Amino acid sequence: MKIDPSIASLLECFRSHPRFLITSHARPDGDAVGSVLAMAEILDQLGHEALVVMADPAPYIYSKVPNLDRIKVTSDVSLLEEPSSTPAILLECDGIARTGLAGLEGRTLINIDHHASGKTFGAINWIDETACAVGEMVYRIAQAAEVEITPSMATCLFTALASDTGSFTYPCTTAETFAIAQNLALHGADPGKISRDIYFSNPESKIRMLGAALSNMHTEGTLAWSWVTTSDMERLGAGAEDCEGVVNYLISIAGVESAVFLRELPSVNQYRLSIRSKGRLDVARIAEHFGGGGHRSASGCTLDGPLNVATERILSQLRTGL
Repeated sequence: MKIDPSIASLLECFRSHPRFLITSHARPDGDAVGSVLAMAEILDQLGHEALVVMADPAPYIYSKVPNLDRIKVTSDVSLLEEPSSTPAILLECDGIARTGLAGLEGRTLINIDHHASGKTFGAINWIDETACAVGEMVYRIAQAAEVEITPSMATCLFTALASDTGSFTYPCTTAETFAIAQNLALHGADPGKISRDIYFSNPESKIRMLGAALSNMHTEGTLAWSWVTTSDMERLGAGAEDCEGVVNYLISIAGVESAVFLRELPSVNQYRLSIRSKGRLDVARIAEHFGGGGHRSASGCTLDGPLNVATERILSQLRTGL
């Protein structure tokens, strides 16, 4: 089998070290959670030790992903007494800061990313913005390494693909995406159960938060937007993860081509933005304009408040298309 040169470089690096640290971005989504755990299994089978570390715990809807207890949650890798000689594999991050972890400085960094805003900050960099998810890239590593796709690995990778393609609805979804999904199903992933776990296991606080967000919804031609404040979240007993996916309801409106959801961050007078489009508008460029990034149809950034100022800044860019 002919191996992609980028994957060949990764496999050569794997052979050169006995142990690896694996992480992904802060506030992990399904792609991050599934991919780090699948990557750990690949290294296990190759005879290496793997430590999976993340700055934030996995959201509740991913609580049934296999081997979830393998993820160590900490703000500082040095607290785990991991030697600085251990290389770190960063999945879908544009730099160390995106992980939310201290203690990665000075390590050999292996950067694997599928975002258009990806940056070559590592000793080894594999960025493929054509991949529908970083889980697809991890799958390709598994194939090249000729490891066994176990039922647990298949479940992790199917979770990654399903969540990062919006349940196979985003423009990044291709025939290759379905071919990978089929193979994962053949190797033990249960698509129905995974979908139920992701989409029908929401905590009550998330549904109440959705109600608050939708009550703040506004539309203007092909544009939709909404927000929640920290007082909303405190009143409803909700957390940041309860706000995940709210923007998808806005972009689902017939006739809406772009949408943004603003979540107030506690104590800093800033708002975290989730931006979506149906493909006509490249929202990655808009997010990058404000120091964020992501995909053409799904991106994010952070803006200073107050709310009316942050809202007008993003809406002006969405109206003009940057």
